[in-house]
Amino acid sequence: MPGPPTPTPTVSPAKFDVEAAISHLNDNAHDTSQGACAKYVRQAIEAGGVTIPAPRPLYAKDYGPKLTELGFKKVDAKDYVPQKGDVIVLEPPKGQTAGHIEMYNGTTWVSDFTQRDDIYPGPAYRKEKVAYEIYRP
Repeated sequence: MPGPPTPTPTVSPAKFDVEAAISHLNDNAHDTSQGACAKYVRQAIEAGGVTIPAPRPLYAKDYGPKLTELGFKKVDAKDYVPQKGDVIVLEPPKGQTAGHIEMYNGTTWVSDFTQRDDIYPGPAYRKEKVAYEIYRP
C-alpha cells in the first residue's frame, strides 16, 4: 500500500539563504558568458540551501516550472523592482534554443557572467526584448 505523498519542497526564509546563493554566484561569475547560465544559477540556488532535483531542465528557458515547484513565487513584471535573489528566466531570441537564466545580486544581474545594467544578457535579447518571467524566493 503506498504511503502518503511526498510533500513538494518549498523555499522559505529559514531554508533559502539568499546571501549564500549570491556569494556563490558572484564568486564564480566570469567577465563573459561561458554558455552555462543554467548550471551557474542552479549551483548558486543550491549553495543557498535549495536542491534542484533531477530531472533538471535541459534549457535555461525551461526553469520557470521547476522554480515554482520549489516554492519560488512568480512576480509581476509591471512596476517591477528587483530584490536580491530574484531569478529571471528569459525566452531565447530568434535562431537560439536555450534562453537564459540569471539572478539579481542586489546591484546587477549575474549568471555565468556579470551582466550589464539591464536584464538582457546580450544584443539579440536586448534588440528583441524577449519575453521573460521573474521568480522570487
